[in-house]
Amino acid sequence: MAQDGNVNDEMPGTPGGGVYDWYQRGVKLLKEGSPAAAAALLERAAAAEPESRSILEALARAQFNSRQYAEAAVSFRQIVDANPAEDYAYFGLGLSLWRTGDIEGAQEPLAIAVAMRPDEGNYVSALNSVRATLRARREM
Repeated sequence: MAQDGNVNDEMPGTPGGGVYDWYQRGVKLLKEGSPAAAAALLERAAAAEPESRSILEALARAQFNSRQYAEAAVSFRQIVDANPAEDYAYFGLGLSLWRTGDIEGAQEPLAIAVAMRPDEGNYVSALNSVRATLRARREM
């Protein structure tokens, strides 16, 4: 690392600033509707700080919002594996799996999210949709 705390002095092509700056800019890009740019920046931050749950969650959200569903599923799964009490990560994992076409795989993480937060309407709605899809496929 450079003496001023910036990683980019040693690695050409690395964005300016430190990991926290990358995280802040990534979150800002995500909020401003640029999820692909956010994901690229947050991937750098996550590589530098792989244990940071907040960086990983922001990365997973950016990946999901930029339709990188398989990558988002991997990121959300990392959060769930590190902390099984993260209901939002279960929800994100379930949605990501659903979007990749793994409807069966989406059911369990969504059911866990609902069990953890039965009052969260988005969780319940997603689980009901996945279960309805699975029922419809079985009836075909």
